Amino acid sequence: MSPRTRRHIALLSPLAFALAFGAYADDLPAPMMRSAATATADAAPSTAAFEAAKARMATDMAAPYTGNADLDFVRSLLPQKQAAVDMAQIVVENGADPDLRHRAEAMAAQDQAEIEWLMGWLEKHGQP
Repeated sequence: MSPRTRRHIALLSPLAFALAFGAYADDLPAPMMRSAATATADAAPSTAAFEAAKARMATDMAAPYTGNADLDFVRSLLPQKQAAVDMAQIVVENGADPDLRHRAEAMAAQDQAEIEWLMGWLEKHGQP
């Protein structure tokens, strides 16, 4: 191996290592990344409500795909829209900013209208 090749390997090895193993740094379990701010957030009533809304959405989105793009789109979108309504309600009930609470109400109403339309689409197409 030539000196030039060895030098290139020596210079590129740290980069290759960082690229190969740097991604593992993002995969730390949540408890290892907790802080004092997180502990304060955990004590807030809104935190449990947000976590519950996200968990419901994740569970509801776990439905298997059918291969029908229209049906899969509607079924995938419904849990997202419902989670948005749920989270907006959390802000309405717990938020401090009146402008944001007002906007959350408007967003929830819009998402609820879209949920109703999507549910109607499912019914129209004979889907549960």
